[in-house]
Amino acid sequence: MLKSPKTALLVLALLLFLQALNGKIARADNRSDAIILPSTLVAVIDYVRPTLYWGNGKYAGPVDIWNPNKGFLIQSTNPESYNLNFPTTGAHNLYFDLLITGDIEELTWEPVTHEGITATVTNVVANDVGVPREDRGQVVTRVRLTGPEASNQWDNPNPRRITVPRLPQTFELVGRDIYGGEVVKYGFVLRQWFVHRSGPLITSHHRSSQEKTYSDQLAWCNSLGYRIPRVRDLTNSICSNLGATPSCTSSDYGNHYTRHIGAGFFAEWGSMYDYTDAGFANDGFWTSDPHYGGAKFGVDSSAGGGHRARNDGGDIADAVRAVICTAP
Repeated sequence: MLKSPKTALLVLALLLFLQALNGKIARADNRSDAIILPSTLVAVIDYVRPTLYWGNGKYAGPVDIWNPNKGFLIQSTNPESYNLNFPTTGAHNLYFDLLITGDIEELTWEPVTHEGITATVTNVVANDVGVPREDRGQVVTRVRLTGPEASNQWDNPNPRRITVPRLPQTFELVGRDIYGGEVVKYGFVLRQWFVHRSGPLITSHHRSSQEKTYSDQLAWCNSLGYRIPRVRDLTNSICSNLGATPSCTSSDYGNHYTRHIGAGFFAEWGSMYDYTDAGFANDGFWTSDPHYGGAKFGVDSSAGGGHRARNDGGDIADAVRAVICTAP
């Protein structure tokens, strides 16, 4: 038994010296040896935060899924069920924050790319409109999605085809210490990718300068290799009975989403106008679901409400909306 801490340190130093000496000898045989020490960093992901705007009160999801002040709860740390986690949908330049307890500035993350979609992790100072005031100015770990988009073809009625990702795809983000040891990880499965045509914005009311008739927007999406979404691809609003499942849980059964994973693009991400770099207008978007009188359903991009969008035909040919295309 070692009689003092000092003696223990001397023994450890001797062992390290012998290890290094052995490594020098071994290199003659094209071998190298290293001592791998376990990481002393501890980090735990508590929440995953997209914009929280339009996420409280009647817009809040179930308590085991959504915290109005923090975001989505982690649903699974098991790679076999990463599909339960946020997000299941994505678009170019959308982002979310990993709210981590621990020393996040000591962690490094490698970007992950599948099918032309990349998830990049950086540390940023969070001052966005969708961040609660009490949390602004804090350094957070931010995940940004980049991938196929068509903003350079918004003015082209017959755009060229862009990359259509084969989905679903699993993304596993791993935070490592300075030695390369795994400290914390987060996984999710993207099932749909969206490409929008809704900007640049008319600044007076944040509406889209790319509002077109349904037939114009249908042709635009199809030229890209995408389709116009159905109501259920965008929202879990129950007003139209066409929303995604699970449907809204609020007691007033209002025409709006509640924040939920896997319940539509807007229901997951919230108010799209908050993601400045993504270029979304605060507008209504066409869907392919028919309404009465030859109209189509539209869905609001801020609260996910469904509404009657006049189709282009007969005496309602002047109806125009922005569009968000989806694959698959």
